[in-house]
Amino acid sequence: MVDHREDEYIEEEQGDVFIESGDVLQEVPDDGDHPMDEDDEAGDDVGELPADGEVSNNSLQNFANHKGSVFCVSCHPTEPLAASGGEDDLGYIWDITDGEVIVKLTGHSDSVSSTAFSADGQMIATGGMDGKVRIWRRVGTENYRTWEFVTELQGPDEVMWLRWHPRGSVLLAGSNDSTVWLWQLPSGNTMQVFVGHTGPVQCGEFTPDGKRIITACADGTLIFWDPRSPTPVFKLTAEDARFDMNGITSLAVNAASTLAVVGGSSGSVRVVSLSKGEVVGALGGHAEGESVEAVQFVDLTGAGSGPGVVVTGGTDGKACIWDLTTMRLRATLEHQDAITSLLAHPSPKGYLVISASADKTLRTWDARTGTLIKEHSGHHGPILSASLGLEGSVVVSAGDEGVCLVFTTEVDDSEG
Repeated sequence: MVDHREDEYIEEEQGDVFIESGDVLQEVPDDGDHPMDEDDEAGDDVGELPADGEVSNNSLQNFANHKGSVFCVSCHPTEPLAASGGEDDLGYIWDITDGEVIVKLTGHSDSVSSTAFSADGQMIATGGMDGKVRIWRRVGTENYRTWEFVTELQGPDEVMWLRWHPRGSVLLAGSNDSTVWLWQLPSGNTMQVFVGHTGPVQCGEFTPDGKRIITACADGTLIFWDPRSPTPVFKLTAEDARFDMNGITSLAVNAASTLAVVGGSSGSVRVVSLSKGEVVGALGGHAEGESVEAVQFVDLTGAGSGPGVVVTGGTDGKACIWDLTTMRLRATLEHQDAITSLLAHPSPKGYLVISASADKTLRTWDARTGTLIKEHSGHHGPILSASLGLEGSVVVSAGDEGVCLVFTTEVDDSEG
């Protein structure tokens, strides 16, 4: 049953809506998942990278515990930790400095397709193709080496993605069955089930100000939500000719929470005003019929205001850098195969963009000029996911061949 007591968790203060992050609820009963003992860790029989003399490897560290493809990876907001999930129905929290397993995240009966640390780094969520969302949290205050299982959330048919609220202990998930779920943690109470999509909900985000939620599905519908209400603020569908994108495959919201950029399976890109609820621009740099798989805003000036600059990445191997003030293309970045992920370096080097590709490489670019700064190589298969860690100084990638790699992204000030 849905718990509609949202007001316990979402409050208005000085015009801002936010979700409480300080709720400490009672301990939940132990259900058999425990922090791993050193003897249980799988680090002693870690596999090695496949031998292939033709592939150069400039990674700092590898993690090869997964058996089968690694579908997702996310870095801890402050600590040298990453969480990965894969085809082997397992997740791991591991140390990116030495590859040591911190905890094995068990309990899924199908592939782990999503991992996400909470904004404060105190909790980790895993989402699976089995429809389960499982939550662990840090134990103690001394370090981040011990984690305990908290609860298992159910509701989705298959978890497509997970997002934590930018300031609170609230988790959002998109499902293959067209629903979107919102939970309060660590209690696990369902705060809202959003119904209105007609296809798999392939992407979704909290707005950076934490006030709203935006979701989009494979049938081409975009919905803007108030987290306290099951009724959409507005909805855009393919019935509007300006918004006919076939399926929606990616989206991002600018730092001011005023614009969304949405990528489609047809290669189309639309700019949506979140205050007006309408399309205000169309960007046409990708090949027709090539899906736009990633969208990422970048902050070239450090100001964090105005329409801004956005990068879109597609299966055509192109990453297009757009100036949203003029709706014009600034530069085109090239890979030899589909771009699967785009990441923006945090300030003060917000002009650095990292792209990950099915061509087995990641690349760091200067988005101001479109200049390639560094190529990161070592994978023997397509890169399926990537995440920035340690304030953007490293990028961790997840490979289809079953290995995660850690690379440095930093450049000398003389290069920037």
